[in-house]
Amino acid sequence: MTSKEKGDMSVSEAGRKGGETTKERYGEGFYEEIGRKGGRRGGETTKERYGEGFYEDIGHKGGQKVKELIERGKSTRK
Repeated sequence: MTSKEKGDMSVSEAGRKGGETTKERYGEGFYEEIGRKGGRRGGETTKERYGEGFYEDIGHKGGQKVKELIERGKSTRK
C-alpha cells in the first residue's frame, strides 16, 4: 500500500488544502487584512525596539550602497 492510498499528504499539499479552505471560508480579502495587520505590528515592534531613527539610518545606509554601486558601474564602463 502506498502512502497515497493511506491518505497521507505532503506538507505542501496540506498547506495548499488549508489555504483553499481558508479562502472559501473567509474570502480573498482575509489574506490582505492579516498581511496589513502583520506589517503594521511588525513596524511598531521595530520602532519600539530600535527607535524612530532606525528607519532613517537604514534608509541612509541603503542610499549610500546604491550610490556606491552606481559609481562602481560607471567606473567599469570607462
